[in-house]
Amino acid sequence: MSSSPAVRHDWSLAEVEALFARPFADLLFEAQQVHRACHEPNTVQMSTLLSVKTGACPEDCAYCPQSVRHDTGLEREQLLAVDTVRERAAAARNAGATRFCMGAAWRSPKKRDMETIVAMIRDVHALGLETCATLGMLTPAQARELKDAGLDYYNHNLDTSEEFYSEIVTTRSYQDRLDTLEAVREAGISVCCGGIVGMGESVRDRARMLQTLANLPRHPESVPINQLVQVPGTPLHGAPPVDPFDFVRTIAVARILMPRSQVRLSAGRETMSDELQALCFLAGANSIFYGEKLLTTGNPDVERDRTLLERLGLRAQAPATHAA
Repeated sequence: MSSSPAVRHDWSLAEVEALFARPFADLLFEAQQVHRACHEPNTVQMSTLLSVKTGACPEDCAYCPQSVRHDTGLEREQLLAVDTVRERAAAARNAGATRFCMGAAWRSPKKRDMETIVAMIRDVHALGLETCATLGMLTPAQARELKDAGLDYYNHNLDTSEEFYSEIVTTRSYQDRLDTLEAVREAGISVCCGGIVGMGESVRDRARMLQTLANLPRHPESVPINQLVQVPGTPLHGAPPVDPFDFVRTIAVARILMPRSQVRLSAGRETMSDELQALCFLAGANSIFYGEKLLTTGNPDVERDRTLLERLGLRAQAPATHAA
């Protein structure tokens, strides 16, 4: 591809569904062309995710082991100490991560928690890492407070299409999700927003989710595509597994629709073969979570990731520079 593809915000559902329906090789060929036109080839952005407050979330997300409504045997943990988070972030940086994400199982953060979260963000920022947080729904004022502390990214996934959303979550609306994304964007924080594949959704639902993201006034800077991790005790445990090629198609369509975004191969990698992950990179994924755990579920260990990246000739993306 000789020129950079146009960034569009007017995709129709029919256009997105047509991408999903393309022959597999044709779809991956276009996605790889788009990827190379907009990103440095053979590089992968490395993020590490730490659960800073685990369990007892009042939401009822059908996929989540942290919901207080699901009996998954998960032990509740209080908000971690700032010193502990700083140490874990330094270890992640030393292992090669360039972005550190802090996740808390909340519907939304309470005023008493914000002071601690702000201190965590400041300390991680001071280590020279990009900072990311996922804390549930935010008010505009909370978003501004996080921005002032040095937060670079905020993760708040749409999960699925608006039409299928009520099958997965009933304790908040799809509009609640969009409102938080707007508050984050208005505060000047970069957006990390994607979804989950394998929850019983249709191909149309996957197309609608990606259409919604691609038609936002500004594309998310980071688009995580998760494969459902089935946890015993959650309503989605036992759901039919997603076809691996359908998962790769979702990555490829995300890359074509949002050419300049980082597309993250996210949850579910622990059960993916090296060959499947290689196809995802070929389809335009250029970011992974790096480390042994994603909040409460497994992730390939660092050494396995290093070996895979070396076998594929992929290297870690250089960290973004900012004032410490």
